[in-house]
Amino acid sequence: MKITLVAGARPNFMKIAPIIHEIKKQQDQGTAISYRLVHTGQHYDKNLSDTFFDELNIPAPHTNLEVKSGSQATQTGAIMVGFERELQEHPCDLVLVVGDVTSTMACTIVAKKAHIKVAHVEAGIRSGDLKMPEEINRMVTDSITDYFFTTSQKATTYLQSAGHLEEHIFFVGNVMIDTLLHNIKRLRKPEFWEKLALSEKSYFVLTLHRPSNVDALEDFSILLKKIVAKAKGAPIIFPVHPRTQKILKDAQLSFENLHYVAPQGYLSFIYLVKNAKAILTDSGGITEEASVLNVPCLTFRNSTERPETLRLGTNKLVGNDPLKIDVAFDTLDQGNWQQSQEIPKWDGKAATRIIATLLKLYGN
Repeated sequence: MKITLVAGARPNFMKIAPIIHEIKKQQDQGTAISYRLVHTGQHYDKNLSDTFFDELNIPAPHTNLEVKSGSQATQTGAIMVGFERELQEHPCDLVLVVGDVTSTMACTIVAKKAHIKVAHVEAGIRSGDLKMPEEINRMVTDSITDYFFTTSQKATTYLQSAGHLEEHIFFVGNVMIDTLLHNIKRLRKPEFWEKLALSEKSYFVLTLHRPSNVDALEDFSILLKKIVAKAKGAPIIFPVHPRTQKILKDAQLSFENLHYVAPQGYLSFIYLVKNAKAILTDSGGITEEASVLNVPCLTFRNSTERPETLRLGTNKLVGNDPLKIDVAFDTLDQGNWQQSQEIPKWDGKAATRIIATLLKLYGN
């Protein structure tokens, strides 16, 4: 069985890593399975791509399409052209895509037009917000995918209600949590830890990159000022996403306790998350990691495609609502934040279930 794995952006690498490890494990046992790793180059900052392959102990990709940045349409088109050539030169039995980035959707379309079956890891999740590019990517990908691997029973139920065959939907758990649990004892302090005099549970980690939060300079400035005020002087560590960096330069915002740092490698970033007082974010994946690590998480969005982080995890949606932000910080200061509970199948074995299922489907 030949599988082509697609990685396009930072979250993809953490999701692909345990799948590669499981394939290698099967190979060592004599199973006839192989893979080819395709990096589309959707993120090209070294700390957002190459570093993750080193830290997560997976080999360099077999090829890099080197698409880099551009508009949604430009990036999608470039990925499709490059991936079509890749599949022509290196045929496979199955294309496996993960997550919801542009590469996920673009490579799924190309594979299906080449009559190659597609498996989608993290299928069926929905935010209901069509203003999010990721939501469009999810909808398009799932509409033509052959095999669906879900992180929750809710995602499974959604796919069933959408008319997909039950025998093609598999509730396997969360591969990103596989990576988290596998590396939890390998975490390392970031280089700036001592310089900024950080200590456990005394600082915040901030990540913002969604257009709804950062593209309008005035709104972005108001949100940052609100966050800084509610932090009450505690350090705020802000690893700056490339698309946010330019906006910050234009804003010329400076606060004594807000520290802009370079994008972090996986091991140092999770160290920051694990030891933070709280996470302040508009990311989806970080809410999963924070929940498993039982770290309070404020999400500056009005919806989430990961409702289990609200119900069983440590996540609260505050959007850009000043009142909700105030209430959340007050709850945090009072020590009354909700505690994480066990989330079904987020146990570090999702990749094992995925590969076992594929081997069964393909007769191995």
